[in-house]
Amino acid sequence: MTSFAFKQFKVQQNNSAMKVSTDGILLGAWANLVGAQRLLDIGTGTGLLALMCKQRNQDLIIDAVEIDAEAVNDARHNISQSPWPDIMVHQCAIQVFESNHTFDCVISNPPYFNNSLKSPDKQRNKARHTDGLSFSELLSAYIQVSHAKSTLTIILPCSEADIFIECGRVMGLYLHRVCNVKMTPNKPVSRRLMEFSLTSCDTALMSALCVRNSNNTYTPEYIALCRDFYLKM
Repeated sequence: MTSFAFKQFKVQQNNSAMKVSTDGILLGAWANLVGAQRLLDIGTGTGLLALMCKQRNQDLIIDAVEIDAEAVNDARHNISQSPWPDIMVHQCAIQVFESNHTFDCVISNPPYFNNSLKSPDKQRNKARHTDGLSFSELLSAYIQVSHAKSTLTIILPCSEADIFIECGRVMGLYLHRVCNVKMTPNKPVSRRLMEFSLTSCDTALMSALCVRNSNNTYTPEYIALCRDFYLKM
C-alpha cells in the first residue's frame, strides 16, 4: 500500500492516479481560509487538499468533488481515518455537481495538459489533461457555487497560468494574489499559486517562494509555510 504520512493524517494513494505532490502541499498551505465557513475542493483526488484545509480551519464545512471512482475510494478512506470524518466526498463531475449553498472558498489543483502526449493510463490522463475539465468549465463551476466575496485558489505551471488568468478575466474574475514558485534558486519560476475573486481588484498582491536551497534542503520560507504538515519538518 502506497501512503504518505503527515503530522495529523495519512494519505493512502494506491488507487488515485495523482499522488501527493509539492504542488498540492503548497496549495493547501497557501490558500487563504480566514473567515471561511464553507469550502469546495474540486478534483480532490486522495483528499489531500480537503484534509489540509480542515486541519488549518477545523470549523470549515468541506465538500470535495471527484469524478474518478478509484480516487474516491482513496479519499473516503483517508477522510474516514482522519480526525475529520465529516468531510463530504461526492463522486461526480464538477460540471453536474449541485449544491443548495454557496462556498466561501473554492480550491483546486486542476488538470492542465492541453496538447501534450498522453500515456496509456486512461485514469492518469483524466487527472492530468484538460479534456474532462477545461479551464472555462472550472471557472464556470466556481461562478456557479460562489458569492460576491468567494475566492478561487489554484496552482498551475506558468504558461497555463497565463491562459487561466486571461480566461478568468474574460469571465469577470479578478486576480487578487499571486505567488511565483521556484523549485531551487537557479531554476526559473515553474508554478504560480493564484487567488481569484469576483470582487474587483486593481493590482494583485505579488510574492515569491523557493522550495529548496542549492544543497537540496528546504528553504526557511517553505518550512514556515508547510511545517504544520510534514512529519519531519
